[in-house]
Amino acid sequence: MPSPRANAPMRLAAPATLLAQSSLLAALPPDVHERLLPHFSLVELAAGQELGTPHSGPARALFPLSGVVSLVQQLPDGDSGQVAMVGREGLLGLPLVMGGDAMPTRGVVQCAGYGLALSRERLVEEFERSGPFMRHLLRYTQAMITQISLLVVCNRHHSIEQQLSRLILMSLDRVHGHEVPLTQEFAARLLGVRREGVTEASGRLREAGSVACRRGVFAVQDRKALESRACSCYHAVKSEYARLLPVHCTEGHGAAAPRPALPVLQPAPAWGALAPAA
Repeated sequence: MPSPRANAPMRLAAPATLLAQSSLLAALPPDVHERLLPHFSLVELAAGQELGTPHSGPARALFPLSGVVSLVQQLPDGDSGQVAMVGREGLLGLPLVMGGDAMPTRGVVQCAGYGLALSRERLVEEFERSGPFMRHLLRYTQAMITQISLLVVCNRHHSIEQQLSRLILMSLDRVHGHEVPLTQEFAARLLGVRREGVTEASGRLREAGSVACRRGVFAVQDRKALESRACSCYHAVKSEYARLLPVHCTEGHGAAAPRPALPVLQPAPAWGALAPAA
């Protein structure tokens, strides 16, 4: 699959605007911004792009500015399912600072967007200062553990309609506007169910007036109605993120937010977002 395009580390145009698009980075003090900004690379993330593979050591961390990345766990028999998602509230590459190195999951870009990449060396160096950066990442790690734990139980005990509603809502909290770019086939892969089950569930949501479905897009028409059809896992995950990370992307409830003034991306060699070079 094609790799995200990246420019070399540089002092990014409109840095305050760019960093504000990441809830995790926006919460950090100015001195941390000053140290990290020269080392970020702006990358474009394409829908369906795989970012790293299980059991490989990440080479870089990724802070999404827009879009959604799903963390997918694959079983030995080939079955797979989503165990978490990452958007503007967090980062990919936690093993870099947790000491485990290897990625237990693979990242797949669910909704296209942009992100800021940071080298392993700079990430670990800032983390080991034991300041606000470390504290924010540890709180984010706790929120991520909660998300993974709840989604594992959700996939086992809740109906496909409840899971699909939760998936749409969690995605909506991390994108601009009220539309989630997501095909029914991809949704079925993330939930680990048959596509027919997702088709039936989306039909019921459409009949209830919660969403409108067109090719590759779920357009949320009645958020409150959709929330009422989702399982309690959605609200539990959202509450935990709000508790641990007060500046969180779900504050706007999916409302449109201004897009950053992004520098022009120049073609570059394959980036290898999370996987190290061969």
